[in-house]
Amino acid sequence: MKPIWIVDDDQSIRFVLEKALAREELPTRSFTHPQEVLSALDEAGDGEGEGPQILVSDIRMPGGSGLDLLEQVKKRLPGLPVIIMTAFSDLDSAVSAFQGGAFEYLPKPFDLPKAVELIRRAVDESQREEVSEERMVAAPEMLGQAPAMQDVFRAIGRLSQSNVTVLITGESGSGKELVARALHKHSPRANGPFVAINTAAIPKDLLESELFGHERGAFTGAQTMRRGRFEQAEGGTLFLDEIGDMPFDLQTRLLRVLSDGHFYRVGGHSAVKAHVRVIAATHQNLEQRVKEGSFREDLFHRLNVIRLRLPALRERREDVPVLTRYFLQQSATQLGVEPKRISDAALQVLGTFEFPGNVRQLENICHWLTVMAPAQVIDTKDLPPEVLGGNAPVSMPSLEFVSEPPQGVIGLPVGEMPHAWPASQGEPAASGGDWEADLQVEAQRLLAEGRTDVWDVLTRRFETRLIQTALASTRGRRIEAAHKLGIGRNTITRKIQELHLEE
Repeated sequence: MKPIWIVDDDQSIRFVLEKALAREELPTRSFTHPQEVLSALDEAGDGEGEGPQILVSDIRMPGGSGLDLLEQVKKRLPGLPVIIMTAFSDLDSAVSAFQGGAFEYLPKPFDLPKAVELIRRAVDESQREEVSEERMVAAPEMLGQAPAMQDVFRAIGRLSQSNVTVLITGESGSGKELVARALHKHSPRANGPFVAINTAAIPKDLLESELFGHERGAFTGAQTMRRGRFEQAEGGTLFLDEIGDMPFDLQTRLLRVLSDGHFYRVGGHSAVKAHVRVIAATHQNLEQRVKEGSFREDLFHRLNVIRLRLPALRERREDVPVLTRYFLQQSATQLGVEPKRISDAALQVLGTFEFPGNVRQLENICHWLTVMAPAQVIDTKDLPPEVLGGNAPVSMPSLEFVSEPPQGVIGLPVGEMPHAWPASQGEPAASGGDWEADLQVEAQRLLAEGRTDVWDVLTRRFETRLIQTALASTRGRRIEAAHKLGIGRNTITRKIQELHLEE
């Protein structure tokens, strides 16, 4: 059989693969840089040498790029299986490799038996359809060396030329919207718009209009015609986040759009054609919600054409170091300061943390460290209490070293921490630190007045002050405030809207 060509500037990699493949009785031929490969292909084309059975190439070498080599090889031998290997495990490499026509993507360091098994599969591979290569941006969209993330990268690569509906599942904070954006960016609809909507963050009575738009006069306040998210995403991708929380009656309308390809604006009588790819995401178990009767089974099957599960950060702990360094660099850039470094000991502690908030929580921790860590090198003692204390809540102090503390987004000055139960309008707050006793006094007063809305009144005041205080301590950053309160980002967004805190 023809030899397996190996191109890598690292002699140890070439040696290991040569010996492993020799044990499998697979002939090899090795090269140190892409130009040697192209010269050998020229010789083979002239009948002066033997061509490759498959090509195994590094992606970054002093003598040239493995992706450029892949492009050149595919022009000459479209059916040749090519395996791209690299120590730089990012999404751009994976998608570029697949879009260039690679057979598979092999991150370093690799398990040798699995690498040999992959090469054996490539040997048996029939000709693959050639796909066009798309120019990648310099910065990676997503990072991950863990096998679970490599599976995600491969799936995005394989879906890059498809318009199929995708359902992304995974815990909150695991990066589902990043995956949706990557699917859009590396799809035939990349030149169209990417429109995202969180179905859990919009009140039920407004969601229909948000999705499908409305005609003038459709309801009180509808003074002009408004295009919904489906029309805004025309020719592109519509990302429906938290689809499991969509009201049941709207599920029926969504199913009709997916089935028929058209919809009606609220109050409209003319069908509007929808040329939109739908990507949905949820942190919930949709199969269970179907059994409970809260999610339509037919809609579930419409959405669940391709399911892409995003792993929780605790399932990919080996990615914590690279993500931490990336977020520290990103935070420094945003703040205009010198990037901080993190010690191996601190990274080891971070690697044992469970990260209930997943990648989003790690990003918030890195923002906090950029501002709050006293030295340029972050040590274990500098990590926030939530990490050092296991599941203990993080206590992120407000940034009172600013000469003139700005107002919070809801008007509460940074650092103002109410110590007593909020009194009703016109009433002074009870003094002292026993807020539960103050709550009891306030409840007794309202009950004595004969009111029948005590629960709603006190709950509203409690939630208002709690959210105001949390947002003040985070300088208006809602995601961080939600994390510190122990609630989801969708919950805090909904509460801010319900309590009219943005007014």
